[in-house]
Amino acid sequence: MPNVGLIGVGNMGMGMARNILKAGHELTAYDVRTAPLETLAQEGARAAASPKEVGLCADAVFLMVLNVEQVKAALLAENGLLAGLKPGSTVICTATIGRSQVMEVGELVTRSGMRIVDAPVSGGAPGAAAGTLTMMVAAEKETFAATKPVLEAVGKNIYHVGEEVGMGQTVKSALAVLIGTTYAGIFEALTLAVKAGVAPETLRDVVSTSVVGNFLFRDTTENILARNFKGQSNIGTMHKDLGLAKSMANDCGVPLFAASAAFELFQAGKAVNPDEDNWTIIKILESIAGVEVKRTEQKSEGDACEN
Repeated sequence: MPNVGLIGVGNMGMGMARNILKAGHELTAYDVRTAPLETLAQEGARAAASPKEVGLCADAVFLMVLNVEQVKAALLAENGLLAGLKPGSTVICTATIGRSQVMEVGELVTRSGMRIVDAPVSGGAPGAAAGTLTMMVAAEKETFAATKPVLEAVGKNIYHVGEEVGMGQTVKSALAVLIGTTYAGIFEALTLAVKAGVAPETLRDVVSTSVVGNFLFRDTTENILARNFKGQSNIGTMHKDLGLAKSMANDCGVPLFAASAAFELFQAGKAVNPDEDNWTIIKILESIAGVEVKRTEQKSEGDACEN
């Protein structure tokens, strides 16, 4: 069983780390913060003092950081990962960093004699904790086959989307377009219904059994009704993912009308409440409409649209 490394022990990385340990792998982890490493050390992981130390101890290393700058720092900085990995080891980039960026990273890794797996994920912190992430994996067939047992420690739905590095990020950007525009629709639907006098629970119940009654709608609505805006899915991540999708669309000459509008919503939400989760955007629409979407015991009386 291969020894596994993990760089980046945030909300997603912590869940992944615990499932790697649960699967029986030896795990060496690194993060710029000491607190999560101390927690993992108590649970059986080895806490590394640098990315290089992770590479010295591991055959396959997950990079679960925020952006390409952090990926490059982990790989190339003094005491970086590439200085510690043995030739033939595998770098698994589960961070969402964009198509062109992961291609650049892949060249750095392969020139150093390592293998690269482009494997962005979907499922958020709950999926990471449960080990049920959806993984969009781009790698050579042989590399994918060799790495799949490690991927199965953290993911449930693992798709080999192509052999060319960058295809994983391509699929993730397409997914981000759909997720971002869905969020925007949820926020607008809830605000409109409540402004017009419908109890948000009523809309939730109706939509939940309709053709668009998916997990994203149910989870987002429940968090909004509970006014729970922190600790699950920071708005900065979705904002970044939509920005990467817009950049890829520009490269490909594809217009993104709905996604561009969603991006501006996320830009506004991030500017106002940068430390809160995606659904903090509802507060902006609430402020404009003069309502609050929260749990209630009964429908509002009268026509709330009337002055």
